[in-house]
Amino acid sequence: MAAREPTQIQIKFTLNGEMQSRVGPPMMRLSRLLRDELNLTGTKIGCDAGDCGACTVRMNGRQVCACLVPLAQLDGSRIETVEGIGDADSLSALQASFLHYGAAQCGICTPGMLMAATDLLAENPRPNEAEVKDALGGVLCRCTGYRKIIEAVVHSHEFTGERSTPEPPDAGCSVGSRISRVDGIGKATGREAFGADQAPEDSLWLRVVRSPHARATFVVGDLDAIVRDTPGLTAILTGADVPGHNSFGIYPDLKDQPVLAVDAVRYRGEAVLALVGERETVDSFPIETLPIEWTPEKSVCGTEEATAKNAPIIHAAHPSNVLLEGYVEKGDAEAAEDGAAVATSWSLCTSHVEHAYIEPEAGYARRIPGSPGRLEVVACTQTPYMDRIEIARVLGIAEDDVRIAPTGCGGGFGGKLDVSIQPLLAIAAWRLDRPVRGIYSRTESMASTTKRHPVRASGTASADGDGNLLSIRLTADFNTGAYASWGPTVADRVPVHGSGPYFVPNVKIRSRAIYTNDPPAGAFRGFGVPQVSILQESLYDDLAEQLGIDPLEFRLRNAIRAGQPTSTGQVLNESVGIARCLEELRPHWQRLRAEAERYNTENASSSHRRGVGVGCMWYGCGNTSLPNPSTIHVRFDCTGKLTLYNGAADIGQGSSTVILQICADALGLQPIDFDLVIGDTDRTADAGKTSASRQTFVSGRAAFLAGQDLRKKLLSMTRRDPSAKLRLEGSRVIVTDDDGETSLDLDKLPPLDDMGTVLEGEGVFDPPTTPLDDKGQGVPYATFGFAAQLCDLEVDLDLGTIHLRRFIAAHDLGKAINPTLVEGQIHGGIAQGIGLALLEQYTPGRTENLHDYLIPTFGDVPEIDVLLVEDPDPLGPYGAKGIGEPALVATAPAIFGAIRQATGIRVEQVPLTPHRLLELLDRQGAQ
Repeated sequence: MAAREPTQIQIKFTLNGEMQSRVGPPMMRLSRLLRDELNLTGTKIGCDAGDCGACTVRMNGRQVCACLVPLAQLDGSRIETVEGIGDADSLSALQASFLHYGAAQCGICTPGMLMAATDLLAENPRPNEAEVKDALGGVLCRCTGYRKIIEAVVHSHEFTGERSTPEPPDAGCSVGSRISRVDGIGKATGREAFGADQAPEDSLWLRVVRSPHARATFVVGDLDAIVRDTPGLTAILTGADVPGHNSFGIYPDLKDQPVLAVDAVRYRGEAVLALVGERETVDSFPIETLPIEWTPEKSVCGTEEATAKNAPIIHAAHPSNVLLEGYVEKGDAEAAEDGAAVATSWSLCTSHVEHAYIEPEAGYARRIPGSPGRLEVVACTQTPYMDRIEIARVLGIAEDDVRIAPTGCGGGFGGKLDVSIQPLLAIAAWRLDRPVRGIYSRTESMASTTKRHPVRASGTASADGDGNLLSIRLTADFNTGAYASWGPTVADRVPVHGSGPYFVPNVKIRSRAIYTNDPPAGAFRGFGVPQVSILQESLYDDLAEQLGIDPLEFRLRNAIRAGQPTSTGQVLNESVGIARCLEELRPHWQRLRAEAERYNTENASSSHRRGVGVGCMWYGCGNTSLPNPSTIHVRFDCTGKLTLYNGAADIGQGSSTVILQICADALGLQPIDFDLVIGDTDRTADAGKTSASRQTFVSGRAAFLAGQDLRKKLLSMTRRDPSAKLRLEGSRVIVTDDDGETSLDLDKLPPLDDMGTVLEGEGVFDPPTTPLDDKGQGVPYATFGFAAQLCDLEVDLDLGTIHLRRFIAAHDLGKAINPTLVEGQIHGGIAQGIGLALLEQYTPGRTENLHDYLIPTFGDVPEIDVLLVEDPDPLGPYGAKGIGEPALVATAPAIFGAIRQATGIRVEQVPLTPHRLLELLDRQGAQ
């Protein structure tokens, strides 16, 4: 008989230079040991499968994934984690370089990147770009586009072990400077706490049981007996345990998704039960033994099935399965086509796209100590105040009795706008009167959360003989999945944007959000605009080709300009920079197109073809024709402590830094003078959701007004000139103008509240918009961001593979508050656009991990040149507009335009994977 393996072993190993002795199960993961036993949470968990590299550490001088190393292999080894290479007081040269170059955005992958880079630099202190890509290729990043990381590693030898950040700008000179992100040190040291990194010690553990069927009814048997007979299992929660309303959703009148399904499920992965108890018991519980009797039904997949005659109904309130329609009509598009010199039509189909943020959903909930009638949720989120509304509703308590305290958010991109784990944690903690924590597995995260909407779209565009656009008509059916989520927003936003950033006198665009039994589709960086922009830009390439006009010159000829009406009749009088973006690209376009044509001529017998494409975009900043307010406060206390209270969630885009820079300049002090409170609903006002490219524009304007408000109060109290300069010395504000210097002693002012506040500035901003009428006419957004991007690529006609050579991106963002952060957003947006165009297709049950679901890696993102066009918007803070979603929208059209020049192929299904490209090439050859 074989000897039984020991259940516990003792090991000794060196950790960051110190000897450790531990007893534990032989197969315990090193990642679990570091995080749960040793509290070294700098090592992050993104997949627990060795796919993402977030948990990279060094073992015996070589990088390894800590999630793949069992305890049994540790004896006698040397382990180094991110905590061992530097701290906040003494950053390593590599960490300082990461901070300087903005190589960390959300920060969840940063420790893994640092450890992989440390491994490289130990052998090669001055690597080149190719060597960095090779060494760090096992670590995935969803935010940065990798370019800033490459810069940071290549140039790390230029830094000392000190912080090595730029000198703080002078007071009033922060806007436009490249200050390091204010949360950067926490990211670069692994000290920033994410949803999985913290919880009360006595927390119970939550695990969700999910439907294996896309459509089914079910009956649950006796669960009480299972709880009684299972030591360590505290409860099994069902929909009947929800204290308030067992439903949630984005819109006040559209709460169609249950927290825990009752009797029926509508998509594979829907939550049915929640096990709560001791972690080891809950994790090891055999859920297949639970008494759930399933009756599967035929599911409705895709919009064609959902809108077919006699299709099964997903929600009784929508018997046609159509959730909502959006519509924009201007002029007479059909009549314009009849009189056009050229016209063209085309269709497009896109796929589900997964957000694939490296941090799965995680957090904890508890009744607030000392206030048992209140509950707090500490979790990753993009929208603290919307979470508060949902949690209060689910618990059946007042909103003021819920506190949302956001953790660091390891990427969101729209996917963390919907609540996910939060209501489950809240119900469990409320019912059991115990703290409850939970962490979704990678598979669970991908199976259960929202996706980018697939679309089936078709369109027709026309132009006159001089190349002036006359009309565009589009229809687009968006698969919103089993529940509404952000489907209405997509249906409303797409028709507004569907004509592109051009003057088109005749427009007719209709969109529909349609229920199916597919996974819910929600917000994902662009709200449907990236998908339809692919079709719209392809139509315009067709027209340019028919007329024999250069594609860039065709766009420049038709680019919308100040004083011209948009498709909704809105006249943009200022900050309309699309023509300038195209003009910035023109010399690069002419050079690269000529190079591609020359290459193709000289290599006519080769299977490789080069092409250069251009794509343009526009994007409205903020909600569509809806109120969109943000409130920011800045306060002095009696000790001279200056605090910015900012309710906007920073999900890696850098809003905390940008809003601070704006407020600092408006007040007239330096960013280093401020403390920050971010996102906490008990301490900040509502700054709105972090989405729709709104935080810089909307919350930034509110921060500007808050800074100005406090400055006016200071100058009034000291009777000094508006141009006076301020400085802070302890509890005194020193105010200086041409007439001399005055000191305001804050400790002598009466307090305004029980927190010691003695002086406060408030800023409130809600962009001016109007509702759209029945033809979609009105003012949906106060401002638009504009961009044009070039893509230079090479196609292998034999393999169907595409090698991206370079992007050049020109963006009108009004004003770059922090150019480093802007560049990082553009790099990251382009990387996600690459994934949308060429790689990413989510299939339930098949691509629910980061091994089978492919996102861009270091090798997929080429050089990117960023050209910043600053056409200031008078409403924006210092002229600034949004950049988050504009960074992505033009990328896929530029890629497909380049493929068109190289091969003559027009895309019809996205992503354009190698097998699809080969099919199109074969079809082209057969014609």
